[in-house]
Amino acid sequence: MMLKSVLRFHPAQRLETVLAIFLFIAMSGTVLAALGFQYIGGLMPCKLCLMERFPYYIGAPLMLVTALLSAMRVSGICVCGFFIAAFLLMLYDFALSVYHAGVEWTFWRGPLDCTLSESGISMPKTIGKLLDDLNMLRPVSCSEAVGYFFAFSMAGWNAIAALGYAAIAALAVFFNYNSNCTNY
Repeated sequence: MMLKSVLRFHPAQRLETVLAIFLFIAMSGTVLAALGFQYIGGLMPCKLCLMERFPYYIGAPLMLVTALLSAMRVSGICVCGFFIAAFLLMLYDFALSVYHAGVEWTFWRGPLDCTLSESGISMPKTIGKLLDDLNMLRPVSCSEAVGYFFAFSMAGWNAIAALGYAAIAALAVFFNYNSNCTNY
């Protein structure tokens, strides 16, 4: 019975729900890819890389909640507010990623605590080896990209992704404002 009522909602609400689901999947996929590069590929993130993940940690669950609320026809103002929050999160991530890419290209200086890495942690065989590795660990440099893929570093690709996600969230608000945000 609930499924029938969900499938009969207004087309603007359907678009809103689809966009929220898309943003949830895309944001989750982006952060899962970053974690995969770290834990499977061995590419250690720098301080700025880690900071760039936080908007995704907040935005992905927010979009899941947004999709559920939209599908259940909960207040359009609430749903639009969540899309605005996702837009702001991704805009912040875009700015941070552009800053990070600029640091990598030496357009400007990065944070002082993002220094050049001299060693990393390998998989230890003993607890003593782990403690030795932790004592030898130097932070990964924010000014050196781990690699360039089709002319962009990971920070550059993240900037492109974040800007795209921000645009989709803005479109969700724009297309649904008159039909959903004001009629509840």
